[in-house]
Amino acid sequence: MVPLFIFYLHTVAAVYAYTKRWQEAGVKEGILAVAFFAIIFSVAWTLATFLLHEVSPPAGLGPGLDRDALSLLLLTIGEGFFYYWYLKK
Repeated sequence: MVPLFIFYLHTVAAVYAYTKRWQEAGVKEGILAVAFFAIIFSVAWTLATFLLHEVSPPAGLGPGLDRDALSLLLLTIGEGFFYYWYLKK
């Protein structure tokens, strides 16, 4: 359930980034914002998964928070700070 919520949150954030950039600079900038969002998401998810597989137990913190859910949660927290700084203008 946690990964589903996190993926939904990322979908909403991508739509927000597209809409914000589209209104400010046009369709091309909106598409570039979503592409940037996708690249950051995929690279950061890979790094978060690698880090948590090294430091957390295989079961994670319970049935709802296994290692993969924890890596997505770590990713979301890090991206939250990054995108707040990136989109706050």
